[in-house]
Amino acid sequence: MERARAVTPGGVNSPVRAFHAVGGTPRFIAHAQGARLTDVDGLEYVDLVGSWGPMLLGHAHPEVVAAATAAVGRGTSYGTPTRTEVELAEEIVGRTPVERVRLVSSGTEATMSAVRLARGFTGRELVVKFAGCYHGHLDALLASAGSGLATFGIPGTPGVPEAATAATIVLPYNDRAAVEKVFTERGDEIACLVTEASPGNMGVVPPEPGFNGFLAETCRRHGALFLSDEVMTGFRVSRSGQWGLDGAVEGWAPDLMTFGKVMGGGFPAAAFGGRADVMSVLSPDGPVYQAGTLSGNPVATAAGLATLRLADDSVYARLDEVSSAISGAAHEALTAAGVPHLVQHDSSMFSVFFTGRDEVVDFDGASEQDVPAYAAFFHSMLDQGVHLPPSAFECWFVSAAHTDADVQQVVDALPAAAEAAARASAS
Repeated sequence: MERARAVTPGGVNSPVRAFHAVGGTPRFIAHAQGARLTDVDGLEYVDLVGSWGPMLLGHAHPEVVAAATAAVGRGTSYGTPTRTEVELAEEIVGRTPVERVRLVSSGTEATMSAVRLARGFTGRELVVKFAGCYHGHLDALLASAGSGLATFGIPGTPGVPEAATAATIVLPYNDRAAVEKVFTERGDEIACLVTEASPGNMGVVPPEPGFNGFLAETCRRHGALFLSDEVMTGFRVSRSGQWGLDGAVEGWAPDLMTFGKVMGGGFPAAAFGGRADVMSVLSPDGPVYQAGTLSGNPVATAAGLATLRLADDSVYARLDEVSSAISGAAHEALTAAGVPHLVQHDSSMFSVFFTGRDEVVDFDGASEQDVPAYAAFFHSMLDQGVHLPPSAFECWFVSAAHTDADVQQVVDALPAAAEAAARASAS
């Protein structure tokens, strides 16, 4: 870590990894297999971070590794169209309501491009977002953005000009009245409303029943586009992501969607897509420009395609089983230790809020946490060989590779960690 700090700001390449929210020194990982990480000191951990979501099948899944290895053997980048990028796009279109999709390299890039496209398509400038929802580090959407900003207590960030966020309106999540009010007052100026399909960047705060459908209909009535960010939930909470749990059942579809994480199989890959008429405005078919040298990278698309093809019903059943076992055991241990807490789920995604609230429905509620109690809980688990997210504002991720023995190690570690949290809370 000392060497890293000498050459990299904070010693890390993404802020939450630095352990500032929990204290101590981050573990430098040497390799991973299945549900387990091994650090440079040879210590092993059951992983409940999963690279922040992509490792649906676990680390180094043999078929994903084989697909990526074969792709590397054919060359790492061509700057031309390839078969696998077409096949990956077909797989995404086949699982979701999008009609056309453009591949990019990161979730930030996907959302940035989708917002630009929405503005270009509508000829409007205003963007509506929700406090606590994180859509990558593009300037326009870093206001009240949850995730690392919540972890570090930063409402926005220096370096973003006022003009960059002047066209962004931030509303409380799950608040229909606030949405109605802003659309009534400024609906003809709004290019799009963007939301995490089910937020996981302030902890897991699911949409209230019918909320996403309400957003889709409100945008439709006012001529704005509904942009559903499924970078985190896409292909994780179901075969068709969060849309498979609400839109597909209720009969509506977003105008635009963003994807990442799982669709890359652990490689830097993301995508945005939507209605054919909206996507047709994108270059080279239309005037809205977007490009990327490594977009549709053949190694990333091969790994992503292999991951999605392997993600069958048995995978999602195992995710739900593991998630239920671990979250249920965490609730029991914390209850027994007398630690105020709340466990919230969206399918297999869950988080533990160290709060006395009965429910967390927005960013204000998520922000009222006993962070020192979580830090004590985190380090006790880490000392017992379980790697949790190093922030109270993040989601816990499981994989289909978590064995019964992995789950049992987590369950066995929870009582001592709950007692550590209780001591920290009392102090």
